[in-house]
Amino acid sequence: MLLQRTLTALLLIPLALFIILGPGTPVFAAIVAAAFLVGVWEWTRLSGLASTAARVAMLALFALIVIGAWWPLDPRLWGALAAAGVLWWLLACAWLRHFAFGASPTPENRRLKLLAGLFVMVPAWAALVLIHRIAPHGHWWTFLGLAIVWAADIGAYFAGRFFGKRKLAPQISPGKTWAGVYGAFVAAALVVGIGGWLLGVHDARLAGLIVVAAFTVAASIVGDLIESLMKRHAKMKDSGQIFPGHGGLLDRLDSVFAAMPVFALGLWAIDVLPLS
Repeated sequence: MLLQRTLTALLLIPLALFIILGPGTPVFAAIVAAAFLVGVWEWTRLSGLASTAARVAMLALFALIVIGAWWPLDPRLWGALAAAGVLWWLLACAWLRHFAFGASPTPENRRLKLLAGLFVMVPAWAALVLIHRIAPHGHWWTFLGLAIVWAADIGAYFAGRFFGKRKLAPQISPGKTWAGVYGAFVAAALVVGIGGWLLGVHDARLAGLIVVAAFTVAASIVGDLIESLMKRHAKMKDSGQIFPGHGGLLDRLDSVFAAMPVFALGLWAIDVLPLS
């Protein structure tokens, strides 16, 4: 399984780099929105929505929200959406503490999960657009934000494998350990320190950027756990079968959905990302 996951990742990396570094922000925003439509489709399945027509309606609703958010070309609106995402992920921490909440397949729980899906997808899209448009290195800042998540994932895997004993959330995701969390923070700090320096952050903001990375990693862990919780409620192993060895798009981007709004607002807080 590790070999299959590695080979799939090696094939996906060039595509991801092209999408991040190649096109301008309007094309990038459209590509990300299209990819997130797959995430919305998988989320409706995890939420217990069986009707194909209703699932297509959720896709249309997401598309309309994205188009409505893009049309004014107002970064302040995108920033507000990213902030809404941060508030949602703070609320999600409480859901992890009461992980049985919403588990019953009732219409009320299904509607709550569908609403949560919009707070997962839309703010992440808005945050990525905000970061990508930063002048003059928005493409690279976007890459750095995603690299933080990727490095955290790798650091967590190896730290958990060699040092992991104490479980992080055994009722939700038995494979995650506190050693993995520490490994994620260390790996992300190394990546953001080097990346920030290469992007010209040489003053006190570099320390601030490392703090932003720490909050970004914490959010990515919450995102990973929430998707694991959704799969447990739905009694599913993977959200989909798009990527061999990796599962569905949600299985690959669960951490990204949570991390990007935090990273975007963190860049704004340390005066890297203007909202004008």
